Amino acid sequence: MPNSAPPPCPGLRRRDGLLRAALLLGTGGSGGTGAAWAADAPVSVIYPDIGEPFRSVFSKIVEGIDERLAVRSDKLLVPVQSDASAQTGLAAELQRRRPRVVVALGRAGLRVALALEAGVDVVGGGIISPAEGDQRATSLHSLTPDPQLLLQRLRALLPGVRRVTVVYSGRHSGWLMRPAQDAARALGLELRALEVDDLKQALRAYQDFFGQAGAQDALWLPQDPATVDEATVLPLVLQECWDRNIALFSSNLAHVRRGALFSLFPNNLELGRSLGQTATALLARSASAPRGLRALREVQAALNTRTASHLGLDLNPQLQRGYDLLLPER
Repeated sequence: MPNSAPPPCPGLRRRDGLLRAALLLGTGGSGGTGAAWAADAPVSVIYPDIGEPFRSVFSKIVEGIDERLAVRSDKLLVPVQSDASAQTGLAAELQRRRPRVVVALGRAGLRVALALEAGVDVVGGGIISPAEGDQRATSLHSLTPDPQLLLQRLRALLPGVRRVTVVYSGRHSGWLMRPAQDAARALGLELRALEVDDLKQALRAYQDFFGQAGAQDALWLPQDPATVDEATVLPLVLQECWDRNIALFSSNLAHVRRGALFSLFPNNLELGRSLGQTATALLARSASAPRGLRALREVQAALNTRTASHLGLDLNPQLQRGYDLLLPER
């Protein structure tokens, strides 16, 4: 194995302040990295070359991947702002390494992996919702919390809730609605999924919801830029839900900081382990290897204690122990 870093990827040059991609070797299971790279490592891991706090997030995911891989892997750091020629160069470098499985994190990493020739299994992660063409990945792990876990959490907190409304766009969140409906039925809940095309339609849907909502209603905010924004929708629904004592829960942790009752967010190490396990199963050609698009099940939970008290919940120690993050932080 050579002791120096590989030559730069073809076509990669400093442009508009863009750094060249860094190629690093990590040995599966150890989580270590070095300046050399492995010839014909069966697994390549691609992740964004990005600043904090996201760098630590991706590093923790990669640590989990390495824990579950039983084979050697090499690493490829992808500049987030890479242009088409840079991505082509990265894909060519990756193709030259001949991996059997590629684990690609983030949108930039996934673009490079999906540019590979046929015959390589791609495991994607670190994205919220699939974009056009992402379905070409063998297995795609979203950062969007599984609606079953959200609804189970709601049922445990507020057993009196009977109906949950979600305003969503088909483009960003349509794939979640079928499993959400299935989970709601299994829990004895009615799910009102209202599809809209843009924020203007979303605002009308929220206004209609508040016009008829009662004590047995709850509102779910998905991670959907077409139906939830920080400037208009979020302040409106937070205020209305507070004034009307309606439970508001979200797929976005930041909304709990603003006043939503609870959210689920990624356990990055466990997510990495899941991605590594999927890659290992694909290498073994196992029939149990997860395929297609899946919502996030490797989660932690956050609770806004001020909102919980406002809704009349008993914040006993047992309830608080069920959450990894209590907000507002003291």
